Amino acid sequence: MRRLPLSSLQAFEAAARTGSFRAAGEELGISPSAISHAIRKLEDLMGATLFDRQSRRVRLNPAGEALLAHVAAGFDQMRQVVETVGARSGNLLRLHCAPSMAAQWLLPRLRHLLLAQPGLEVRLAAGIDYPRFEHDAFDADICYGPPRQEGLVVVPLGEETVTPLCAPELAARITSPEDLTAARLIESDNKRVRWANWFGANGIIPPTPRGSRFDRSFIAIAAAVDGLGIALESTRLAERELADGRLVAPLAGRARDVRYTGHYLVFPRVAKSRRAVRMFTQWLTEELRLPPYAF
Repeated sequence: MRRLPLSSLQAFEAAARTGSFRAAGEELGISPSAISHAIRKLEDLMGATLFDRQSRRVRLNPAGEALLAHVAAGFDQMRQVVETVGARSGNLLRLHCAPSMAAQWLLPRLRHLLLAQPGLEVRLAAGIDYPRFEHDAFDADICYGPPRQEGLVVVPLGEETVTPLCAPELAARITSPEDLTAARLIESDNKRVRWANWFGANGIIPPTPRGSRFDRSFIAIAAAVDGLGIALESTRLAERELADGRLVAPLAGRARDVRYTGHYLVFPRVAKSRRAVRMFTQWLTEELRLPPYAF
């Protein structure tokens, strides 16, 4: 088969996805009979039927299901490539980001990013899910924790320092790591570094938990600002609150902090040539004072 029957494959994919020749025709702007003819032509070419045809709807048979898996993936990849090389969308960055990183670190810098990269347009979505990029919804992701999908470009975003943080009025009561065993501790349930890790690093048996629990760092930081207890958080995520004095690190220099790589910039290899991805990666590594990523 020297030439791919792209029009027939497009008709097949639309009919398989919608379950209807009529709906597929409406989507592609052709008649249902044209869809049927294109699929018949594809079946003749392949020597196999692809649908179990019913009165008003069609259903894929096993051969059709096998073909659809490859055709859908192929069309997704072609859409990515077209957008990658298309000048019209070259300045558009569709970015997914972990919620706390987006709220506490990225958004406060977004104005500086847009000033540093004139013409860049950013569409930002925050969520705890890990985009898998198959459906071309995002160009890049700043994820919390190592990425779960293989075959991506992965840029570690440097080490973060995790230390106890609290409102200034609580700091006077904390003079040593042992003081925290009787304090109200704010726990971030989804944090990779928890209070048990911090107490272990300081050679202290963790106390029985007593305090508030939240599922996001940005909520734990806000709770600490309001004096609800002591949060164990990244100084990167709490840098604004530390800079303006709403939070302090009461044990700075008197306890062992935990350092770890928490966030990663990831994107599919096909996106490496996209101008927006390159611009953002350059800005991000410079902002974090990391070695530049070599594209």
